[in-house]
Amino acid sequence: MSGLAIDCHGHFTTEPPDFLAFRRAQIAFAEGRSDERPEYSEVDDDTLRGIIASNQLRLQQERGSDLTILSPRASGMGHHVPGQDVATQWAQLSNNVIQRICELFPRNFAGVCQLPQTVDGDLVPVIEELERCVAAGFVGCNLNPDPSGGRWSAPPIHDPWWDPLWETMTRLDVPAMIHVSGSCTRALHTTGGHYLAADTVVFMQLVEGDLFQRHPALRLVIPHGGGAAPYHWGRYRGLAMMLGKSSLPEHLMQNLYFDTCVYHQAGIDLLFGVIDPGNILFGSELLGAVRATDPETGHDFDDTSRYIDALGLDEQTRHAVFEGNARRVYPRLDALLTAQRR
Repeated sequence: MSGLAIDCHGHFTTEPPDFLAFRRAQIAFAEGRSDERPEYSEVDDDTLRGIIASNQLRLQQERGSDLTILSPRASGMGHHVPGQDVATQWAQLSNNVIQRICELFPRNFAGVCQLPQTVDGDLVPVIEELERCVAAGFVGCNLNPDPSGGRWSAPPIHDPWWDPLWETMTRLDVPAMIHVSGSCTRALHTTGGHYLAADTVVFMQLVEGDLFQRHPALRLVIPHGGGAAPYHWGRYRGLAMMLGKSSLPEHLMQNLYFDTCVYHQAGIDLLFGVIDPGNILFGSELLGAVRATDPETGHDFDDTSRYIDALGLDEQTRHAVFEGNARRVYPRLDALLTAQRR
């Protein structure tokens, strides 16, 4: 394949044991189960280099992709954990590790940051961390529309409460991937229920509101193939009409994008049959929700480039899905890649 294969959706889910132990101790402190605030000693470069080389980089090379847009573990963001100071410390530590990975492997990874959201906090520390990370070379952020972990206590994302963040993202020229964290209710499995339900809920919030009319330069990515939206496109077209909105291409799809984290061929076929390829970014969720081999194909479920290959796209469309759309949605990534390849 000519050009680059840019995976827009990757997570650092192979953290060192000490890193995970620190987080468990931090949560215990935040929830009052421990009186001792834990201290974290950073993992050394050799350990970090070995972890990435054995996992994310190995799979990148085996599957033929070139660069992964990498963020901290989504289910580990833990925005439901109480305390703004805890959320800020955890986001900074998590983002610092992503920054170091990108510095160790600058041609293989670009950073997307975790935001220090809390259930009852405001957006000031969120904006401060976004600005810090963008200054450090990050190309975007992950935004949690439901910090409560399945209870949906936050305002819908079209609500003006979010406007300071949208204004900052527009000023910095960075997009957000809309991505929830862990589920706090037994009724919602984190990766199979909460993630996909949230994608669908947010799409409907966007249908209901006028977010992109107020912020016309804002760009958002809904992961996991857009949740149920492509499958129920007729429902959303009809609801938009009933709500007095313009057509979905005009109302939403100048600013909204879906990835290809859909783990079977029929799902990818439907995604490309419903959604314009100009709104689709190659993504695999590496290493993410499904770490298993499909017995029907003999390949890993999350090796999503194979499903795209099977579509028989023309070269121009393939280039858009694998590279061009990502560089357009993430202009700071485009600038980074242009500088690297001079």
